[in-house]
Amino acid sequence: MTIARVALVLACAAWCAAPAARAQEDIGISVGATAPGAVVHTLDGKRVNLSQYLGKGPVVLEFWATWCSNCKELEPTFLSLVKQYSPQVTFIDVAVSVNQSPERVKLYAQKYHYTHQVLYDTDGNAVTAYNVPATSYVVLIDKTGKVVYTGLGGDQNIAAAIKKVL
Repeated sequence: MTIARVALVLACAAWCAAPAARAQEDIGISVGATAPGAVVHTLDGKRVNLSQYLGKGPVVLEFWATWCSNCKELEPTFLSLVKQYSPQVTFIDVAVSVNQSPERVKLYAQKYHYTHQVLYDTDGNAVTAYNVPATSYVVLIDKTGKVVYTGLGGDQNIAAAIKKVL
């Protein structure tokens, strides 16, 4: 297990104990930063770089896991936003590779009728590039490729942030 993965597991464990959502804090990638690319994989194993989604319109990234209780709490909101704002906004779930497999993630996405892109961070590249503090971490990137919102936890007002970039 890489250092980035161990750090993510420890951060998630600590975070899951704290119920309040946090947004725009000094955690993760800085608001105003240029969103980086990072090589991740599709659920069938093909390499893809997150940079291919940037600069074309707003993008919402959620770093999540099937086992994350905050992610599960955020899921109805996230799926509702996907229905409301796609295709104006690209929604991407980036599954962290801690204690899950692409197959498990794929089954989960099918079971809960995900219609948006789900990618798998096999090597921790995206977790490292975005300085992800824990699962349930959301990053909103505007059409110019700048980070305009970050948040953590199951109770985030992502809709208000999206409205600001449309």
